[in-house]
Amino acid sequence: MEKKCKSFETVKFQMELLMNVMDWGHYPFTRLIIQRGLSPSEYRELIDMVRDLNEKYRSQKKEGMLDFTSLLVQFAGMLHEKLDPNETIQAMKTEQVFPELMGEFLAILEREEN
Repeated sequence: MEKKCKSFETVKFQMELLMNVMDWGHYPFTRLIIQRGLSPSEYRELIDMVRDLNEKYRSQKKEGMLDFTSLLVQFAGMLHEKLDPNETIQAMKTEQVFPELMGEFLAILEREEN
């Protein structure tokens, strides 16, 4: 048991070192997932949730809807507590993860600020 604990601590330390030396400019979403310590299942839940929202977005857009605020509210409400909605949306957009949906969410947030 003690050996496993030391191995975990070693891997954790090595990951922290890598996080500090890598250029994460193109991968802010990946960095966010690592920094916030999402588990593989939490990550999969996030991606599945956003995939579902993206399908709803495309369907609603095809039907002629113009306001997607309800999807943004759903995203924020279902987002894991380890993640901030605004930061996650920006990171996903920058890393081109569901870029059209994230772009729409950013546009809604910008309109709300003004």
